[in-house]
Amino acid sequence: MSQQISPPPTPNRISTLVSKERELSWQIASNLFVSFKYAWAGISYSFQTQRNFRIHLSVCAFAIGLSIFLHLQSVEIAIIAITSGLVLTLELVNTAIESLVDLTVKQTYHDLAKVAKDCAAGAVLVSALVSLLVAATLLLPPLVALIVTAF
Repeated sequence: MSQQISPPPTPNRISTLVSKERELSWQIASNLFVSFKYAWAGISYSFQTQRNFRIHLSVCAFAIGLSIFLHLQSVEIAIIAITSGLVLTLELVNTAIESLVDLTVKQTYHDLAKVAKDCAAGAVLVSALVSLLVAATLLLPPLVALIVTAF
């Protein structure tokens, strides 16, 4: 039996695929593997549909790569990884909240829906700014020292 290759998913197709895969998502996962599959589906959905998630993931990878290149201590790399992971986590939570709000209010405007979405986005912004501050504090001194010694 040959497998048919499907075209790359579009946002409408993604929502259709997600709904087909998750028809029984209200049930408890039958095993740990299924739980991880659902979690991976959420991460994949965010990566495919959320520009900011992709941006944060790229910045996270760059910061950790630069940390390794600059030979930061393990604790410093871990701190950068934790703060970057928090940004990614909050971006996933923001996506979940936005989806729930959209499901609830459909295509109508509601002041409380705006508050929920704005607060969720604000949480991502706060964590991203803190992560940026942490990365700058840990990365700038060795980066400046490297640049000064190069000239």
